[in-house]
Amino acid sequence: MQTIRIGQKTQKTRGAPSPRALCGLALATVVTGCATPFPPGTSQAPQSNVPVIEASQSAPLQSIALTVDGYKRDVAQAIYRTNPGALFDGAPPPTLRAVVVLSLRIDPAGNPSRVTVLRSNGYRELEELAVSSVKRAAPLPMPNRIITRDGSMEFVETWLFRDDGRFQIRSLAEAQATLED
Repeated sequence: MQTIRIGQKTQKTRGAPSPRALCGLALATVVTGCATPFPPGTSQAPQSNVPVIEASQSAPLQSIALTVDGYKRDVAQAIYRTNPGALFDGAPPPTLRAVVVLSLRIDPAGNPSRVTVLRSNGYRELEELAVSSVKRAAPLPMPNRIITRDGSMEFVETWLFRDDGRFQIRSLAEAQATLED
């Protein structure tokens, strides 16, 4: 006889656990966030020989955004994680060096299948920086099927460049400073 613990309930079974018991165990694990207490007498998780994989090396995450704007924020955050040295903090200044608008098409796996400059001030190096920031972040979060068309996601995003060539993406940028600020 086996004893299976499901949340606060204990179920006794003979032989292999029933599919219902396994389903309950799986549900309890998901609901509790797969959290398990640390071993008795320790205050931290045991060390593992499994290497830690950086976010840029792992498979793309599935976006749970239910709107295009939500997905754009997920993509902008992925770009921010992979381009930290190219970003600036705080509100964009009242006068920007360049505004680059890109059209992006993201395939179901999170890969940018098309990145096109729609608008620019003519600074080619900043256009290239905006495009390369997207490619460097690939694979991006996989778009939620609810908001895709034919499995892909298409949207327009804006890069705001300061005089020093650092940028912010409009979907995550603060309100732009005014001359009175």
